[in-house]
Amino acid sequence: MLTACLLVPALAISNGVLADPGKHDAIEKSIKRALPNVVPDQINPTPIDGISEVLVGPSVLYITNDGKYLFQGSLIDMATRTNLSEERRKDVRIAAINDFGEDRMIIFPAEKPRHTITVFTDIDCGYCRKLHNEIDKYNDKGITVRYLMFPRSGPNSPSYDKAVSVWCEKDRRQALTDAKAGKALPKASCENPIKEEYELGSMIGIRGTPAIILEDGEMLPGYIPADRLAKALNTK
Repeated sequence: MLTACLLVPALAISNGVLADPGKHDAIEKSIKRALPNVVPDQINPTPIDGISEVLVGPSVLYITNDGKYLFQGSLIDMATRTNLSEERRKDVRIAAINDFGEDRMIIFPAEKPRHTITVFTDIDCGYCRKLHNEIDKYNDKGITVRYLMFPRSGPNSPSYDKAVSVWCEKDRRQALTDAKAGKALPKASCENPIKEEYELGSMIGIRGTPAIILEDGEMLPGYIPADRLAKALNTK
């Protein structure tokens, strides 16, 4: 079972200023009283005096330093029109994915890599299959594709069992390609990361598939043709 602590890197500094431990105490006590089952992963300062950022898994919350008021929403820098909250969510997403490890992914590497995307996929999802039909095009554009399984129907479902069967095959890339083409694989059981992948996706906010996570943590929901994705990545 993944915990929220696994998903958040130890970024103790925000905007170059360490949060005041005394403020931490007041905030932590307030949260514990009101929400006893919630344990913050990080408490960081914000650009607004008297308000701190609280990270709980992939969620970005804000709280007054006296612990009296907690609120959720997007913090926008009006001068630059930057969504500071989404920037933090992006950091959390990509850190969580990279910490999960490539040894628990199925990777289709580009011969001459320029970009790496991580795709949460469901074998039975039509648009996931459409994306995978272009896997060679993504690779030809210099895009390495890292797959994590996210069977939308959850554990103990046919899609989940298919994901396990793919993982248990010796050639996982070919097995995934076959499964997405509708080929029935022998049902198999082995040590596998599918449950943890599903939990990871749920914790970072995946709600549908395919979900594409870029190198900076930006999430793009849905299928994007290889040509269009490559053009977007090359302008970042």
